[in-house]
Amino acid sequence: QVQLVESGGGLVQPGGSLRLSCAVSGRIFSINYMGWYRQTPGKQRELVAAITNSGSLNYADDVKGRFTISRDNAKNTEYLQMNSLKPEDTAVYYCCADVFRDNSDYQKRTAYRYWGQGTQVTVSS
Repeated sequence: QVQLVESGGGLVQPGGSLRLSCAVSGRIFSINYMGWYRQTPGKQRELVAAITNSGSLNYADDVKGRFTISRDNAKNTEYLQMNSLKPEDTAVYYCCADVFRDNSDYQKRTAYRYWGQGTQVTVSS
């Protein structure tokens, strides 16, 4: 199948930076959409940033200008550079990828969404 492995979370002071990575492996023909979401206790998972295979970007309003999403298609990896972090950015961050597993999926334009296990980001002094 397909696995997503995240890394890079941790504890950082307000105003600091972190870089999250998410490596996708397994049965992959190509990857369409890649994104980062976050979730805090009692709240729904929300979109942070997303990037398509053509390079189109989408950011949540409260991270624009501070966070940057990117991807390395040769490595099937996506990144989230987070700068000027605020306490309200504290959450569990999840990566996701919409994967075409083989040529049949691709021809039918049927991608399957997979999720990482989540990584904790805590912004606190």
